[in-house]
This record gives sequence, structure tokens and C-alpha cells, in this order.
Amino acid sequence: MTKEKVEKELLELENQYWKAIQDGDSDAAMKLTADPCIVAGAQGIGRINKSQLEGMMKAASYKLNDYQIKDVQCQLLTDDVAVMAYKVHEELTVDGKPVSLDAADASTWIKRNGRWMCALHTESVAGDPFGRDHRAKSAKS
Repeated sequence: MTKEKVEKELLELENQYWKAIQDGDSDAAMKLTADPCIVAGAQGIGRINKSQLEGMMKAASYKLNDYQIKDVQCQLLTDDVAVMAYKVHEELTVDGKPVSLDAADASTWIKRNGRWMCALHTESVAGDPFGRDHRAKSAKS
């Protein structure tokens, strides 16, 4: 398989993952996820297994209404390991209110038994790289 075909396949898998989140389809998300999978983002880091992923999706306090992926970068590291990074714009409903955000996401995909699975996913919400766009924490704490 050529590098371009792998990149196209992985982008399609990323879109399937986002669609699964949008639809609340934990079965589809779990089929795309290595067990365990490492996740990192604004809420911290974790190693989650498939049952934890299913629970997280069912307990989500937000709804992903729409998303757009752009500026995709993909690198095939070996025949069965690849990394993909991209910008994503998300339209959400959080606590009943509309929220728009832009982020930079990255995934590490591994091929097991002929299928690509996500082994690591990160999301960094766009903003000032030094955190100046967030309120300063109290010096008294």
C-alpha cells in the first residue's frame, strides 16, 4: 500500500471516529480504538480501556454538533505505525449552550491483525501558547 493510500485511509478513520462521537456511537468508536488507548487533553492524561471509553461516551455532558478537519499532516513511521495531526473546528452544545472551539489534534495509529486502531489521541485547544488568555490562578491558593 502506498503512503498516499495509507494517509487517505487514516483520514477516513479519523472522520469515522469523529462521526462516532457526534452520533454517540460507542460501538463504532471502540472498534477504532486500541485497548488500552492513551488520551491527553485539557482535562489531563489517561490510559483508558474499551469499557471506560464506552462509559465516557455514554456519560458525556456535551454534544458534538459539527466538526471540520483541516491542515492534515500524516507520517507513516513503519508499515504498521503512523501519526496524524490536524486542526479541527468543533461546534458543540455544552451544558445546554452552544460552544465553538478550535484545536490541534494528533493521533497515533497502529495496525493490528490487518486493522488500523488508535493507540493515542491528543487535543490541544487553540489559544495563547503561554496561557495568557486564561484567568490567572490566585496566588493565595
